[in-house]
Amino acid sequence: MGMNFWYQPISRRDFLKLGVLTLGSLALRPWIEWQQLVANWPDAERLGRICVGKVDIRARPSADSPSVGVLYEDAVVVWLREVVGEVPAGRQSRRWVETPDGYIYAPSVQPVRNLPNTPVSELPQTSLGKGMWVEVTVPHVQIFLENREPVSPWLKYVVEHGLVPRLYYSQILWVDGITTNSQGQVLYRINERYGPGDIFWAAAEAFRPLTAEELTPISPEVEDKRIVVDVTPTRQMLYCYEGKTEVYACQISSGAKWDASGNLVEKWGTPLGPHPIWRKAISIHMSGGQTGTGYDLPGVAWTSLFTGEGVAIHSTFWHNDFGTPRSHGCVNCAPEDAKFVFRWTKPIVPYDPGDVTVSMPGGTIVEVIEA
Repeated sequence: MGMNFWYQPISRRDFLKLGVLTLGSLALRPWIEWQQLVANWPDAERLGRICVGKVDIRARPSADSPSVGVLYEDAVVVWLREVVGEVPAGRQSRRWVETPDGYIYAPSVQPVRNLPNTPVSELPQTSLGKGMWVEVTVPHVQIFLENREPVSPWLKYVVEHGLVPRLYYSQILWVDGITTNSQGQVLYRINERYGPGDIFWAAAEAFRPLTAEELTPISPEVEDKRIVVDVTPTRQMLYCYEGKTEVYACQISSGAKWDASGNLVEKWGTPLGPHPIWRKAISIHMSGGQTGTGYDLPGVAWTSLFTGEGVAIHSTFWHNDFGTPRSHGCVNCAPEDAKFVFRWTKPIVPYDPGDVTVSMPGGTIVEVIEA
């Protein structure tokens, strides 16, 4: 029985060539020299994208079970269901994903879907000119750089290592241009509003335009709202309260205070205490830390900042390890959870401009506690 996952059979040599081509000649003429960018994913309602370098498919939901296959980053599998299994050594989650071929440790698999879209032919007019917010609704989509040299650290890393640059399911970005290539594919020009300056082109069918209606505030008439984030390592929960009534709860990943070597790094912890939300953005480019231990992430969606150092509640596409501390201070949420928090809290953010900053005393209070 063959493996039920999607992959591209490509040699290491060709892979490196593609990386150089992507950020070289195609940077100048993305609408002339193009390739099919949206793949033929497995035909299933629920899919999973491998979001780490390498995983084993196990016969049972246990790291001690025999390996029946190996997958690499960005492979896409059919997600049958999530099950409770054994905790691997050094880990905390008991969640595993059952696939037609075996079990994969859930924190290594991003839940995704394949929902291609009909491209728009005209961009709406906004306060910043023509443009629209879009969400990636396929497992991943290849992007091509318009500027000759990359600006972002993550793209520089891609160039240096000959990798293929991609955007991933649930990321949100700004589109400010449309064109059609010689094969009739519609392409969107991706321009991060708050990014360092890189411009991309990508296949339009990979992106769903956001609507103003889906940003409608939730219970805006309620004045007494607060968020409690419990960063206790064994709890890792976020709660939304209206008065004394809990109206929403979800698992999160808060700041991990220990590095890969087990050393205590206090500055990586999510700061305790009450903090008001002072800025919210539909999408933001996040970066921080140092080379080797830092991060640089485009298109981080549904971001609600609550400290002056940039600590925020936000959507996460690079892991599925909710319930385990693993961020550099922020509160990582699943996309649907971050979106609820974004719509429910104050300040209220309209589609245009999609980014609001308020002065003190700020918006909804985020109370970070540790038992």
